[in-house]
Amino acid sequence: MTERTGRCLCGQVKFRLTADPLVARICWCKDCQHIAGNGTANMLVPADALHIEGNLSDYVSRADSGNEMRRQFCPHCGTHMIASTPTRPTVRVVRIGNLDDPSSVAPTMNIWTSSAPEWACMSEAMAQCEKQPAPPPAKN
Repeated sequence: MTERTGRCLCGQVKFRLTADPLVARICWCKDCQHIAGNGTANMLVPADALHIEGNLSDYVSRADSGNEMRRQFCPHCGTHMIASTPTRPTVRVVRIGNLDDPSSVAPTMNIWTSSAPEWACMSEAMAQCEKQPAPPPAKN
């Protein structure tokens, strides 16, 4: 296990991860494209391993998967930090780019490839999933 830290753009929200990611992937759903103008590099982490310092604002919407999504962001700089859904209460989605060392986590899959624009750059070495994949198995 490697402890990882990260922050928002302005530094008012910081986080610490005390467990390795369950999975890391690039998401091409329409919501992620709106957030980033591109696919987003995300990691799924155990909720109890994510420790946040600072205040976050929330935005709740319905994702293409049909799940209610709660997205949390820094109210000062607007950096998107965390996402969660009531259908997977033990997991949080964390943006890899917010890590102090984003090279410490490498995505292994592209998801929602059916929504990706024609110009999307996707490595053939990574697994591809047209929609929402099954949840990763819990790590003990």
